[in-house]
Parts: sequence; structure tokens; C-alpha cells
Amino acid sequence: MVRLTYENRLKELGYSLPEPPKPVASYVPSVRVGKLLFVSGVLPLVNDRPLYTGKLGREVTLEQGYEAAKVAALNALSIIKSSLGSLEKVRRVVRLVGYVASAEGFNEQPKVVNGASDLLIQVFGEKGKHSRVAVGVMELPRGAPVEIEMIVQTK
Repeated sequence: MVRLTYENRLKELGYSLPEPPKPVASYVPSVRVGKLLFVSGVLPLVNDRPLYTGKLGREVTLEQGYEAAKVAALNALSIIKSSLGSLEKVRRVVRLVGYVASAEGFNEQPKVVNGASDLLIQVFGEKGKHSRVAVGVMELPRGAPVEIEMIVQTK
């Protein structure tokens, strides 16, 4: 019988963790302070390229934004695993902040960031429920439509 781990749960959901993305500027991907791990802003990169580019409500649909947030969350999980050695060392997801590059008049940022939130809850269950901010911004690095940052409590 296969032990149910967070990584096994990801596989059951049809996902695999990518290689952790490299920082796009002068910062580290994560910093651990006590039992908290702060994950820097993470873009929805696939093979070092944004999954989509543009702004929600113009070049990027709500559905594509949701998917981009999910990909950013997978990238964040890969950073967490790289930092801690295993996702099993996550005690709970504390906070998620989502930035959404938004065209004028677009106000569905919470629905976009749900892509990341829903994935975290699917993977971690109750321990994946978190406080959250979803905010619209003018521009994001590399033309990405979404960027997320996270804080997790570790064991």
C-alpha cells in the first residue's frame, strides 16, 4: 500500500512538481525564520517562460488566469520542497498573496487567485486553508498575468 503523502496526492490530482524556478532578480526563493518559511514572489513559468502573458480582462481570460495561478502555486511548492527537503515538513499554509495584472475595469482578482488556493486545499486538505490577499496590479515581471507569494508553517 502506497503511503499517502502530499506528493502522492499531487500525483493523484495529475500534477508533478517542476524544477524550482530560478529568481528573476537579486533575491532568494525562500527564507526560513523559526518555523515559518517565506516564499518569494513566484510566476507561472513553464520551462522558464510565462504560461500566458498579458492582463486579465484583456489578453488573458479568467480561466487562463486561474490556470496561471495554479501553475504559480506548483512552482511555489517546488521551492518549498527544495527548501525543506520534503512537502511533508509543511505543517500548514498560513498565507497566500496573489497579484493579478489587470486591465482597467477587471475586478475578478479573487477568482483568479482561487487557482492557487484551490490547489493548496486539494493537496494539503484542512492544512491548506489559509489567509489571503488578491490584488490587481498594473504590471508584473516578464509580462506574467499572475504572481503569488506564500508563508507556510513548518514542522
